Amino acid sequence: MEWLGYFFNYFWLWIALLVLVVVYLQVRRQTHLKQLRTFELPKGVRSRFVAQHPQLSSAQITQVKEALGDFFECCYKANKRPVSMPSQVVDDLWHHFILFTKAYSDFSTRAFGRYLHHTPVEAMRTPTQASEGLKRTWRLSCLKEGIDPTTPTKLPLLFAIDKLLDIPNGFYYSLDCSKGTPGNYCAGGVGCSSGCASCGSGDGGSGDGGSGCGGD
Repeated sequence: MEWLGYFFNYFWLWIALLVLVVVYLQVRRQTHLKQLRTFELPKGVRSRFVAQHPQLSSAQITQVKEALGDFFECCYKANKRPVSMPSQVVDDLWHHFILFTKAYSDFSTRAFGRYLHHTPVEAMRTPTQASEGLKRTWRLSCLKEGIDPTTPTKLPLLFAIDKLLDIPNGFYYSLDCSKGTPGNYCAGGVGCSSGCASCGSGDGGSGDGGSGCGGD
């Protein structure tokens, strides 16, 4: 029966190790999420962004930074799967951040444990059809704000901010797909909600620009 004693001793040892690994992973995740929610931009980033968008108030710039944090959180939760950027103004801020290479690299390492690359992709293929990366951004940003991604009652900040701040050449999304406003994208086409049927699948135009993250 001596072997039985060894079995139980090692069994509880493995259980203890498993618990330690789970706790470590949870603590690391919370640490990374905290970095994403509390990161600070170098002073030069804000000044360059202000020069590009002088019409925005200080409060609006803070809102853009908040939306960038939302996007970074989407990238983290996507676990290296492609995530697409739905906002032109948030992408502009991200570009300026990346130019401060040391600060951005340090932030990426702290928040993601790796360098977060910036990869240009389309915003939407048409006003009613979204890429998988954009659909993933939609789902994650909706869930973060407590919005049902299939039957949304409002747009998450990342999808609302360009229109909210009246950004020239921004990506404007609408929940009311029936209106078919020129230049607007159908949020139902992103979330594949019941709005997809009313939006149709016609090729009414294309989105060019935007950006995304994913991969190493």
